[in-house]
Amino acid sequence: MARVYWRGANLLNPVPCVLVSASYDGHDNVMTAAWAGTVCSDPVMVSVSIRKSRYTYDLIKNSGEFVLNLVSEDLVKASDYVGVFSGRNIDKFDLKDDLKLTKEKSSKVNCISIAESPLTLECKVEQILELGSHDMFIGRVVATGVDEKLLDENDRLDLDRANLIAYCHGEYRSLGKKQGSFGYAVRKKTRQKPTKKKNKKDKQ
Repeated sequence: MARVYWRGANLLNPVPCVLVSASYDGHDNVMTAAWAGTVCSDPVMVSVSIRKSRYTYDLIKNSGEFVLNLVSEDLVKASDYVGVFSGRNIDKFDLKDDLKLTKEKSSKVNCISIAESPLTLECKVEQILELGSHDMFIGRVVATGVDEKLLDENDRLDLDRANLIAYCHGEYRSLGKKQGSFGYAVRKKTRQKPTKKKNKKDKQ
């Protein structure tokens, strides 16, 4: 393999595309973010990195809460739109048709969730890391909202039904076909017992 080397670049792709919703002092807003991820499993914690200049930054810092709303294929256009414009200039919940996003009361935090999102992660801020161009909000997930349509007949989560999308170097991408599952590379294969060959006497 031949390789060329560039200076450090933000090329960790693909990444989740999320709608970050926040509320403070009677003001609600939603913004699109691609720099979000899981940071801990016990307790369950996630992160999202936001520029200090963003309107949502102040809402989260003042309230200490936010919600990560996962984005489905049906939400791509609306997600792109609210990621372009600032909540300081427009009411992002006063849009129409395929850009419409609906406020929904969250269960454990005092900020809104997005009703159209198939999965919502309600978070309380545990720590803010000042990193440079962005500050990272580390949040403890206190509740997870799941659209009932994503549950199978045994009430287990079927993420395929969510039709989630990813953000990859400036583009929104649907997820591809399944390539494997955790541990499949070391999982023992079921071996079939060899079939006993019949001799001439057996054939008679």
